[in-house]
Amino acid sequence: MRLDKFLSTSGIGTRSEVKKCIKKGIVKVNNEIIKDDGYVIDENVDRVIFNNQEVTYQKYHYYMLNKPAGYVTSTKDKEVTVMSLIKEFPKFKLSPVGRLDKDTEGLLIITDDGELIHELTSPKKHIPKTYYVETLESITNNDVKMLEEGVTLDDGYQTLPSEIIQKNDRIIYLTIYEGKYHQVKRMLEAINNKVTYLKRVKMNNLELDENLKKGEYRKLSNDELKQLTKS
Repeated sequence: MRLDKFLSTSGIGTRSEVKKCIKKGIVKVNNEIIKDDGYVIDENVDRVIFNNQEVTYQKYHYYMLNKPAGYVTSTKDKEVTVMSLIKEFPKFKLSPVGRLDKDTEGLLIITDDGELIHELTSPKKHIPKTYYVETLESITNNDVKMLEEGVTLDDGYQTLPSEIIQKNDRIIYLTIYEGKYHQVKRMLEAINNKVTYLKRVKMNNLELDENLKKGEYRKLSNDELKQLTKS
């Protein structure tokens, strides 16, 4: 890999910024100052020092965001997007994994790993997603049964079976295995109810870190990444 690409991919700066740094002589490869930005290294073997700090190569980057309400889940929009909360964007070519409605809060994964995004969002994969749901009207035992068996949405689509944990008559945890447009809200409308608050708390086997305040994010650990991808 070219030295300038290695440094920019590792988050040191843009390609043009790291080229300038290399030419200044503040980059070493195996203790040798390198001023050629096209110098080729083995990112898995060579030791790279930038401004007296060792640089560890990471091909992809993975973050957990506790999305607040009021942000659009997109990389670009006329309204404020979730990416405005991520300081590593656009230095890294990051994207949100799937979508949360503007007024929905909770777990949102941000990454530049295109293969992972496909694995988690492909309709064929049926990745489970769990939501904390508050409703306007009481949820009866019959409502729970209907939601668990699958309901017919306003466009005639029949949802897949879901899983319900009922906390009280107006709060449930709802796990779905698909991601139709406004699905959770439309499922509750199908039983003549309305969502008043919605928060995603789990995706596959990965749970939202409740220590993250709204709008905060952090890197995923290796164990968390395994939980996210484990089938």
